[in-house]
Amino acid sequence: MRITQIDVFQVNYKLLDEEYSWSRGQSVESFISNIVKVSTDEGINGFGEVCPLGSAYMAAYAKGVPSGVAEVGTLLIGQDPTQIKKINELMDSALSGHNYVKSPIDIACWDILGQVSGVPVCTLLGGRCVEDFPLYRAIPQRSAEEMQEDVAKYRDEGYRRFQLKVGGDPDDDIERIKAVLKAIKPRDILVADANTGWIPRHAIRVANAVADDDVYIEQPCLTLEECLTVREHTNLPFILDEVITGISPFLRAHEKRAMDVINIKISRVGGLSKAKQLRDLCESLGIAMTLEDSWGGDVTTAAIAHFVGSTREEFYFTSTDFNSYNDLRVAPDAPARKNGRLAVPNEPGLGIHVDEKLLGEPVLTVM
Repeated sequence: MRITQIDVFQVNYKLLDEEYSWSRGQSVESFISNIVKVSTDEGINGFGEVCPLGSAYMAAYAKGVPSGVAEVGTLLIGQDPTQIKKINELMDSALSGHNYVKSPIDIACWDILGQVSGVPVCTLLGGRCVEDFPLYRAIPQRSAEEMQEDVAKYRDEGYRRFQLKVGGDPDDDIERIKAVLKAIKPRDILVADANTGWIPRHAIRVANAVADDDVYIEQPCLTLEECLTVREHTNLPFILDEVITGISPFLRAHEKRAMDVINIKISRVGGLSKAKQLRDLCESLGIAMTLEDSWGGDVTTAAIAHFVGSTREEFYFTSTDFNSYNDLRVAPDAPARKNGRLAVPNEPGLGIHVDEKLLGEPVLTVM
């Protein structure tokens, strides 16, 4: 089997809730997502997706994906897509960094390998551990009253885990957290996610104000060192997200006992291959994980489902279903939430069928 063509399609997602806002005054109303199709000489095709959360959230931007794929794509034509380690070595040799560019190609190759093998991707990633799993709902940064109403609404839809977007004025954030705590019930999970938005003294104020409450603090500050300063002043469980960009940063954070949970975003580390490596290390070291991506639609949601499905249940913290936030579905059989949970597909590969008519014409073709 050989790769004969790589196509990049761009689709626009509009948010069903109109706006998604978080720390530092950042907000989005729509996304450009890149869906990559890897075609082979045996007629088996794989799909991957990468959808950055705007251009300022992390070192990734949607319009850069086609240029990056053009940079690595010519080396991949003629290669066997089932030799995934070699595919990643070739991409890394052609383009330093830019993990988000490599991620959809890596995912597409896992999709192909699953189809060739006749098994779901979760089987290839280590074996099916669960049939479905509970999701969190992200609550955009608004007034305390509005966020409380959002949590109550999504709780009625079956969600029991909530990621509250804070990282603003500390007094406002304390009010937001306290208000939302009134809307949740015992056994619910509440995460106050600052997305690097606080400076240490503000983060410490918030953590101290909710010290007696059942809440997780996620990525309060920009750097690991700043987060460690906050960690030293609170006994609340701690999650690191934006600073976990790969194995080395994770090991450094683990050595300093900087967190209880980490967030693994597939595109940030470069695809399912590298996400699996980090996931397996976390399982060995006893670190729980949120398993997700920066954003996406049906293809990303399917990849996340397989990733979670192959993760030991005791180390799974939470994840989300991005395709339920968007107005466009490109794969009718992609997993969809039911009562706040998402099922792991059973069909070979990613187990979904992308309707290419909805993708339009490719913005890049490498052949």
